[in-house]
Amino acid sequence: MISRSLARALLASVALLTASVLLTGCDTDQVSLATNAKANQPVPPKLLAAMVEKNMDLQSPILVRLFKQEAELEVWKQARNGQFALLKTYPICRWSGDLGPKVREGDRQAPEGFYSINPGQMNPQSAYYLSFNTGYPNAFDKALGRTGSQLMVHGDCSSRGCYAMTDEQIAEIYSLGRESFFGGQKAFQLQAYPFKMTPVNMAKHRNNPNMPFWKMIKEGYDHFEVTRQEPKVDFCEKKYVFDAAKTPDAKRDPVFDASAKCPAYVIPEEIASAVRDKDARDQAEYNKLVAKGTPMARMNTGIDGGMNKIFASKIPEGSTGLSENAEGSTLEMLAMAKAPGTIPGHVNPPKPNLDAVAAAPANQEPVVAVSAPAATTRVAAAAPAEKSGGFFSNLGRKMGLGTADTTATTPPPQATASVAPVAAPATPPTATSRLKAAVTRFVPGRDTTKDAPKPAVAAAKPAEPVKPDTRLAATRPALKPSVSDGASEATQIMGAAPVVSSNSFDSRFGAVK
Repeated sequence: MISRSLARALLASVALLTASVLLTGCDTDQVSLATNAKANQPVPPKLLAAMVEKNMDLQSPILVRLFKQEAELEVWKQARNGQFALLKTYPICRWSGDLGPKVREGDRQAPEGFYSINPGQMNPQSAYYLSFNTGYPNAFDKALGRTGSQLMVHGDCSSRGCYAMTDEQIAEIYSLGRESFFGGQKAFQLQAYPFKMTPVNMAKHRNNPNMPFWKMIKEGYDHFEVTRQEPKVDFCEKKYVFDAAKTPDAKRDPVFDASAKCPAYVIPEEIASAVRDKDARDQAEYNKLVAKGTPMARMNTGIDGGMNKIFASKIPEGSTGLSENAEGSTLEMLAMAKAPGTIPGHVNPPKPNLDAVAAAPANQEPVVAVSAPAATTRVAAAAPAEKSGGFFSNLGRKMGLGTADTTATTPPPQATASVAPVAAPATPPTATSRLKAAVTRFVPGRDTTKDAPKPAVAAAKPAEPVKPDTRLAATRPALKPSVSDGASEATQIMGAAPVVSSNSFDSRFGAVK
């Protein structure tokens, strides 16, 4: 009797499981979602507290905005008044390509535009911890013949055309998307921009060939800004259309086709007028910025993407690439700040575009500071100046304590009482600083008549060029910080103690497995 009851219970359980699978459209992703520990991490208590403070429900709809230049991902959530409010801003660990939309497979570009994320695009089994597919290409991209696939927002801080976060960040974002689906949201909107669509950014990039596309998606940006509602997105005539509605005399909603002629439609007047007013204000500010000569941003296609400044400050030789630092914060200032998640050891910071830096005008600041590698040229330039001064003076020039470029055209300074304070080091004395102090102390006020036999020794030195060159190569890099303030700053950034995980991706999650 007991065995029969048990058998019936098992059969009922199987039937219920089969029915649930059928009701979900045989969606195996939903089954794996239910059994995946990473995908089922709870929303952190701090985020829950922020929702309570901002009058939001845990399972209310969300909306995501991405900005390349600022390297930020924003999660907006619908409050109980029906409008969306900013819940949290996440710094992006790594994004790929240049400012501008993705065009073709393999161009390493992260997409820009408006995309829709449904539950089937959530990947709990991602090789990059967790991820969701952006949905690129959308109907607009396809109408233009653009190609590409598997463009994700994922963890692991590594990108080849994606938006990469840390594992801890993507776990939070994933949990917010999951809860919105549980609350009934069929899909959340992803808005990807090259930068925040402000008048100053539009003025800086006014020479960029992507500006017509950016002005088009700025309309959707403005719709969201003035309504705080997710804009309805359609496509026709190979362009975006936002918040389109049927005309007053129409009996049904217009049907849009990205490649076909636009149907008859209207934009609700309350939205259209608010967008017109905002656009007029933005255009007036833009015109002022252009009139006063706001510098145009240089295009740097040789740099592959960027990363937020908080992550660049933790990586040896880290660079933000095409990402723009916020005013008042530098990599040095952020060196002691806590990174929002674990940075894997294989993260690759953006590389400087050396060709663009070399070709830039002298008065234009390069994107990435690059220390000058002209160490050996100063050795040759120091030789003609050996006629003046004694042995210590020649040795000081060979050690890099004087500037060869100026000694060839400017007479050496006269010895005065004001020279003495220069010998006092501002930092704890090192072997190099003690040698510099000795040279400074003896050369200017030295009685050269006592060194009658020494010029012969100095003249004999060039016969053995190998040893001085070897010593110079070993000592000169340590002296560069004291020569140029800019070089000193770059050296401090590059030498900052890294907070980088040295373990591999597999071993980091060995305990979970």
